[in-house]
Amino acid sequence: MSKTRKHEFRPNDYVVYPAHGVGQILSIEEQEIAGLSLELFVISFEKDKMTLRVPTHKAASVGMRSLSSPDVISKAMGTLKGKAKVKRAMWSRRAQEYEQKINSGDLIAIAEVVRDLHRTDDQREQSYSERQLYEAALERLTREVAAVSGLGEADAQKQVDEVLMTRAA
Repeated sequence: MSKTRKHEFRPNDYVVYPAHGVGQILSIEEQEIAGLSLELFVISFEKDKMTLRVPTHKAASVGMRSLSSPDVISKAMGTLKGKAKVKRAMWSRRAQEYEQKINSGDLIAIAEVVRDLHRTDDQREQSYSERQLYEAALERLTREVAAVSGLGEADAQKQVDEVLMTRAA
């Protein structure tokens, strides 16, 4: 690996890693692994108390990306306002699709999962697995909204809840 190569990401940048959501790059370091010298992004996921090391040359292929632009955030909020699209497939198949959307790192797809699994107080109770998927999607969405808008996570959560409530009315 040449040290002169320019990276898309720099230390202190916030990035989205598809399987884990929003994290912050702490540093770019060289490490020797199995006799090879690798250049790695060191990414911290504060909320999960986790540090991830991603080889710099693999960042694009694993789907790591910078935070969404404000207009992608507003598109995602628009998606939340839409009508829930619940397919008639078996739950296991739908759960698999929801899981794939959440782990894709695509904010619009994550917003679709939140929209489809959101329940108002007067609707039937969610199953445990439905609630788990809903909460995972909601957390990813609010973390990215918070990081992009500079709000705290609680304020971002409030903003998302308000959009979901206007849809229900």
